[in-house]
Amino acid sequence: MGTSPTNFRWTADGKTLYFNWNPENKEKEALYKVATTSTTPIKAVDKEDEKLLSLNYIYGKDNSLGLVEKSGDIYLQNFKTNKETRLTNTMERESNPVFLTNGDIVYQLGDNLFQLNLKTAETKQLTNFVKGKKAPRIPAKSSSEQDNWLKAQQTELFDIIKKRNAETGGGRGGRTRFGLPSADTKSLKEIYTEDKFLNNVVISPDGRFITYKLTTPAQNNHSTIVPNYVTASGYTEDIPGRTKVGENENITQGFIYDTQRDSVYAIQTSTIPGIKDIPEFYKDYPKELDTLKKKNADRLVNFFGPLWNENGSTGVIVATSADNKDRWILKLDAPTGKFNLIDRQHDEAWIGGPGISGFFQGNTGWIDNNRFYYQSEATGYAHLYTVNVNTGDKKQLTSGKWEVQSLKLSKDKSTFYFTANKEHPGITNFFKIGVNGGEPVQITTMKGLNNITLSPDEKHIAINYSYMDKPGELYLQANKVGAKAIKITQSASAEFNSYKWRQPDMVTFKNRYGADIYARVYQSDQPHPNHPAVVFVHGAGYLQNVHFGWSTYFREFMFNNLLADHGYTVIDIDYTGSSGYGRDHRTGIYRHMGGKDLTDQVDGVKFLVEKYGVNPKHVGLYGGSYGGFITLMAMFNESDVFASGAALRSVTDWAHYNHGYTSNILNEPFNDPIAYKKSSPIYFADKLKGNLLMAHGMVDVNVHFQDIVRITQRFIELGKNNWELAVYPVEDHGFIEPSSWTDEYKRIFKLYENTLKK
Repeated sequence: MGTSPTNFRWTADGKTLYFNWNPENKEKEALYKVATTSTTPIKAVDKEDEKLLSLNYIYGKDNSLGLVEKSGDIYLQNFKTNKETRLTNTMERESNPVFLTNGDIVYQLGDNLFQLNLKTAETKQLTNFVKGKKAPRIPAKSSSEQDNWLKAQQTELFDIIKKRNAETGGGRGGRTRFGLPSADTKSLKEIYTEDKFLNNVVISPDGRFITYKLTTPAQNNHSTIVPNYVTASGYTEDIPGRTKVGENENITQGFIYDTQRDSVYAIQTSTIPGIKDIPEFYKDYPKELDTLKKKNADRLVNFFGPLWNENGSTGVIVATSADNKDRWILKLDAPTGKFNLIDRQHDEAWIGGPGISGFFQGNTGWIDNNRFYYQSEATGYAHLYTVNVNTGDKKQLTSGKWEVQSLKLSKDKSTFYFTANKEHPGITNFFKIGVNGGEPVQITTMKGLNNITLSPDEKHIAINYSYMDKPGELYLQANKVGAKAIKITQSASAEFNSYKWRQPDMVTFKNRYGADIYARVYQSDQPHPNHPAVVFVHGAGYLQNVHFGWSTYFREFMFNNLLADHGYTVIDIDYTGSSGYGRDHRTGIYRHMGGKDLTDQVDGVKFLVEKYGVNPKHVGLYGGSYGGFITLMAMFNESDVFASGAALRSVTDWAHYNHGYTSNILNEPFNDPIAYKKSSPIYFADKLKGNLLMAHGMVDVNVHFQDIVRITQRFIELGKNNWELAVYPVEDHGFIEPSSWTDEYKRIFKLYENTLKK
């Protein structure tokens, strides 16, 4: 196929782009570079060239100074003189450097923060985090009359005792053991972390407040084990695995250290609006709901930040509930640890969408000392908002039935750059808009997928551009409207170009609920007399595959072409739950995977029958991971529609998948068993009628081999026929060996040839 360029990164001056590429089909890719004044990429022979690459600097007030960590040390860059100064040179790692408003630098060494005065070169420790618990205080022994008599005698007899008592006010402090005056007898406050993990240590720009989090590890969890059978030792070796959904979660609490008052206090989550809200799904479980109401407990919360404005007057924390049904943007009152609400996004399904994900702070930041920006699905689509944190005034900058998918604020903080699917859900382009709003201005124009890497000086963009039948290539373009994108690389192999790849029909149809569903259709030039059809089901759950760009499922793209060559009509559907279509489509599978996402496949078959003349009795489907799960649900619950199916690396029981993904959609097995029973194929195995092929890697650390073994045992106990299992002893979730891919797709092709054409 050829190897597309990847890993684009600019030099600090924005004049040269480096990238990885393998046009010669060598064993390893090489480093290439191209200047903005050239159209010819050249191999970067000297690795020293990489020292020129742009680094993620933390900038000072006027952007003339920058801080960066390199190999565990801190460097200061003066952009006016182009001079770099190494500030630390230790065996330990120094990290997270920031500027204070007074010009000093703070960095983290180990668990603690240190402040460096650039004028005096003095380094001062700011925190004293201590692992373990504070030792209990042993009361001082009271002095007896005898003790007091002896002490008075010493003072009476010895002049040195009289002198030291006079200097120290009783012998405490003032001098070292060598008799020299001590510089500062005040010890740094000890902050004990006990048995918790310390992280997210952040200092306010004025140096007064230091926030941090202490996390109590989850207790009594069971980690899974994946056996590896084909090993160099000849023995079966265990691969430590993840936990399963519903296991106990870590508990995190936020704290503030006020250096001015020398005091530590907890962040007050009880002041967050809606912190005691109970998710609506508990209405299906009256007893549990009644118990929760009586407890009236605060929900667990995860924090990100605080993000401080430039002058240090305001800190903003992004918080998400552990059940991921709320995302708050909160103004922190640092002296009290309390919050004032800036924005709350609530979703009875789960918080998500581009720039919003509940697991991270998302696309957020400061425009100036008063205005903060963020993304929200408040209108049903992920859009850009600004808010004045002092007045509460909000402004929506983008709007429409499309999504802002990536976001970057310009260096001068006057412009937002973003990618969005404004023209069509399957076409991405690069836009800009002023921080005060206005109409978005489109910068790129090529129809397809345009993935952008902006140069540090913001004068050029590197575009990883692809089309349906054309893998990604590098283009360079000036960052301005009307500029032409210049193609830099040519990666496709002669073998790849020798075949005329289909550009599938881009179609839409209405599902049974009245929503528009987007799909790709691969037509056959010579349909088989049976007019068979195959449905390809993409994986990943929240992923978009019906777009005008090159698919990440490139093997399936080529296999779909092969199927069309052999008389099949193939449809590839962005079913409910796919990305790119807004909140309702994203969360349409809440509490029922295998519901709307499955009926969309059935409605797609109906569309093929009506528009493409497909024979409804000769339809199969296939897919991997989530696509394998849908294939199983289709073969069990829609057996009249699908005559055969190939389920690859399939989830068969969601109670055995991971927590982060599954709990968002189905809650947890112990608190929402109804959702798991509706959504897990293993509960419907008795309905299998058609011809089923299952394929699974035995060292799959994502969807464990245990998943497919359990449903296999169900088939055996149910006495089911017309199913088979192909195992791949050395493969993980994504296959690596070409022989494994070949074997798998030969089996799928054979399944269809034997069941859909006869």
